[in-house]
Amino acid sequence: MEKEDLVAIANTIMPFGKYQGRALIDLPEPYLLWFARKNEFPEGRLGQLMSLTLAIKIEGLEGLIKPLKQRRS
Repeated sequence: MEKEDLVAIANTIMPFGKYQGRALIDLPEPYLLWFARKNEFPEGRLGQLMSLTLAIKIEGLEGLIKPLKQRRS
């Protein structure tokens, strides 16, 4: 896990679904677990970041990510 990944998790916006428009770090853990159980994280960078987000949430490390969020205007 690189610093760039952590910043991306804090600032990448979910582009689809029930939680469209939320930063990845703000997605509910059960939603991310649903993707993991189905083994269907999206392909590419988004799926990698969602998987890392789930790991961060499981370990209770969200507090490390939230200060990296940029303010959106």
